[in-house]
Amino acid sequence: MDTQTIKTLIEQGLPGASADVRGADGVHFDATVVASAFAGKLPLARHRMVYATLGDLMGGAIHALALKTLTPEEADKGH
Repeated sequence: MDTQTIKTLIEQGLPGASADVRGADGVHFDATVVASAFAGKLPLARHRMVYATLGDLMGGAIHALALKTLTPEEADKGH
């Protein structure tokens, strides 16, 4: 698995989202995802939205994914 594939899947699964994905070993990744769809949602709900874009890859090809999920407003404030 590679960072570009994960980025593409997240951005396709959450229209209007922007994802920055990092990971050097091919199984452990960190992602910062900015999406207006996160507005009004708790962190757990936001994470579930991202996991849904990755489907069966989670726990398989993607062993671990650390997430930071922000709305565009939160990202602009530098959270």
